[in-house]
Amino acid sequence: MLEDDLQTQFNGFYHTPHLFSEEIMGMSPLITQVNQTPKFQFESIKNLRLGQRVERFVSQELLLVESIKVLAENCQIQNEKITIGELDGLYIIDGTPTHLEIQFKFYLYDESLGETEIERCIGPMRKDSLVEKLTKLKEKQLPLLYSQYTEPLLQKLQLDTEQIKQKIYFKAQIFKPLNNNNLFKTLNNNCVYGFYFNYKDLGKFRDCKFYKPIKVDWLANVNCNTEWQTFEQILPQLKIYETEKYAPLLWLKKPNGELHKCFVVPW
Repeated sequence: MLEDDLQTQFNGFYHTPHLFSEEIMGMSPLITQVNQTPKFQFESIKNLRLGQRVERFVSQELLLVESIKVLAENCQIQNEKITIGELDGLYIIDGTPTHLEIQFKFYLYDESLGETEIERCIGPMRKDSLVEKLTKLKEKQLPLLYSQYTEPLLQKLQLDTEQIKQKIYFKAQIFKPLNNNNLFKTLNNNCVYGFYFNYKDLGKFRDCKFYKPIKVDWLANVNCNTEWQTFEQILPQLKIYETEKYAPLLWLKKPNGELHKCFVVPW
């Protein structure tokens, strides 16, 4: 696989399912339908980090939906020269003005956290939880539409807040503990993309081959046409990550040819 392959990344993004199919914490999800994978059109994003790249991928996906018209995207809301927030996008969806907030996340499912499935989804470095993100969407990002500082933008677009609906676009890839096959009741089970394990369990995969994609390639699906490394070849690099308490995403190829996407974590 060529590093930083935009079309491969877009394919992985495009086919990642939405995390919620029903209202969550009072917020309505926008569900887009997956068709034959389109060709990614924007070629000017090579230098963008993962989050910014996903924003461009979402833009292209929404442009392809006939019932969606783009009014404005990545709208900086300012109080004089101070930026107080950003609206991800304003659209006409099925004829209705819509404020859409967009998320694409990688979460690890930790059953030791909280009491609900939402509370148990945490970022690989344990710094970004699903419940925190949903709370921020509900309490900060969506209410920004009604700020006095957003009024000039809405007036320019000839929009009235009373006519605007609000939705969230939330895709995610979830990784469960090794050998955990329990089904979700709230979260979309199709969002499960692999597993995670602790560095102390690396020896269980001694007979496997490994590939560590760069961060922007986390989106991509595992490709067998990859320059695989043996356990002995990748171990020194993983030992450094362990010392740094870093949780990398890995592609793993078992001796029987099975391909897996996984995280190795220091916690």
